[in-house]
Amino acid sequence: MYRTHTCGELRIEHVGQEVVLSGWIQGVRNLGGMTFLTLRDRYGLTQIVIDDNTPEELKKQVEELGREFVVKITGEVIERSSKNSKMPTGDIEIGAKELVVLNKSEIPPFTIEDETDGGDELRMKYRYMDLRRNPVRKNLELRHRMGQEIRKYLDGEMFMEIETPYLIKSTPEGARDFIVPSRMNQGEFYALPQSPQTFKQLLMVSGFDRYFQIVKCFRDEDLRADRQPEFTQIDCEMSFVDQDDVLNMFEGLANHLFKVIKGIEIKEKFPQMPYSEAMEKYGSDKPDIRFDMQFVNLTDIVKGNNFVVFDTAEYVGGICAQACGNYTRKQLDKLTDFVRKPQIGARGLVYVKCNEDGSFKSSADKFFSQEDLKVWAEKMNAKAGDLILVLAGEKAHTLNALSELRLEMGEQLGLKDKNKFAPLWVVDFPLLEWDEDNKRFHAMHHPFTSPKAEDIHLFETDPGKVRANAYDLVINGVEIGGGSIRIHDDKLQQDMFKHLGFSEEEAKEQFGFLMDAFKYGAPPHGGAAFGFDRWVSLFAGLDSIRDVIAFPKNNSGRDVMIDSPSAVDNKQLDELSLKLKK
Repeated sequence: MYRTHTCGELRIEHVGQEVVLSGWIQGVRNLGGMTFLTLRDRYGLTQIVIDDNTPEELKKQVEELGREFVVKITGEVIERSSKNSKMPTGDIEIGAKELVVLNKSEIPPFTIEDETDGGDELRMKYRYMDLRRNPVRKNLELRHRMGQEIRKYLDGEMFMEIETPYLIKSTPEGARDFIVPSRMNQGEFYALPQSPQTFKQLLMVSGFDRYFQIVKCFRDEDLRADRQPEFTQIDCEMSFVDQDDVLNMFEGLANHLFKVIKGIEIKEKFPQMPYSEAMEKYGSDKPDIRFDMQFVNLTDIVKGNNFVVFDTAEYVGGICAQACGNYTRKQLDKLTDFVRKPQIGARGLVYVKCNEDGSFKSSADKFFSQEDLKVWAEKMNAKAGDLILVLAGEKAHTLNALSELRLEMGEQLGLKDKNKFAPLWVVDFPLLEWDEDNKRFHAMHHPFTSPKAEDIHLFETDPGKVRANAYDLVINGVEIGGGSIRIHDDKLQQDMFKHLGFSEEEAKEQFGFLMDAFKYGAPPHGGAAFGFDRWVSLFAGLDSIRDVIAFPKNNSGRDVMIDSPSAVDNKQLDELSLKLKK
């Protein structure tokens, strides 16, 4: 027997029992007459004491021990004279009687502690050791629990979990596919699915009216904190539903997770915000509404004062940062540098301090009078002690820059409380977006998203104004996921392909199987897909999804632990009739 108990299990009521524990040596403290070992497993830590009562042979064994040795220890549970209230097992220790080294360890490349000395790349190279650390292990425990609760909720709502293929047909739109050459079909390729979109729609045609899957998806795109080449999606689809049915169902899922995982009960309905409003007020389709600082359009009241930056701008907008009127010149210069970063690209920043005596101090004093600045303050509802920050330029670009500035101010002012959650549905997205390079429209979500019935007539006159029956769930500025009501009418689907620039032959080539299926009685249907990794990282209070994935890739898409991707030998290439191009 390797163990009778785990290293996180024993308490004061176990005193006097003989137990067997197995685990990793967390640390060794030699105090001369006594030696203390800390033994660790997935469940916790237990202190082992080596003293005058310990057999001599065991004392000699202890001298050879090092960190991360795997050992089995037999001994008696005794009450600690010096208790440790920070450890769940801190009232007891084990008086060692027998020790067996199950495996030795080399000196680890970093300390296996909550606050480790290992950098990201080093920890990823030795990920199997990093997973021994409490914070990473707890993230994966959270992931496991959330997965179980999601299945429990959806099962209770009559959803069936159905697997769909990983080797599928490559289709246009969306991100770049990962492609897989076929040996048995020379010169042809599979693609790894970016999502099970077409399959879940086919399942609706098949009569499985409530489907879900916690599924791997793949996108060959540049990486960032919330993106990996392979990620996990909570994929769902429902038949005989409209948009409100879908939103109510998955608002219920979100509330279930908030309650059972975070202990938070949200009684109010999630607010719904049209896409156009989100862009106008927050410059983002995933606004963080934990704090205010909505944009105010100043364009009409700031022009005509010979300030060329404003006079030549398509849009002038500002935010009001409350109680920030004491910002120093150095702080304001840093904000100016921030908005001028290449990835933000603002030309500069105009500020107005609302002084306690009712006067104003602005970086544009030369062009605007105190009366002018008072009008600004009134429009922005700015009070004494507040700070007004203004950007100007081309509208879409300036809204994006203001969004970044707003988020930066939220960070500086401590308004992004990770223990506060502000869910939001963003709705009424545009159905199409214009691609200037290719001079054609693309589907903003995917080609199967249904247009709003009242906007269909705009297809012929102004396609860019057609709104979609689409929705995103946003929590704390993170797009957790979204979906849409799908097109289930064969004729409307063909019209959609036409407006996306597909010829009839191209549409048939890429999506003929789905269009054929629609001819055999497709029900009205819709669904959603949520980023499981993102949701777990949000609940874990992390800014990156990397530490909620057991074996993630780095920012270059590499697994540095197994050194992948890697070259393959010429024999494999020959079997696939492939030749590498230098």
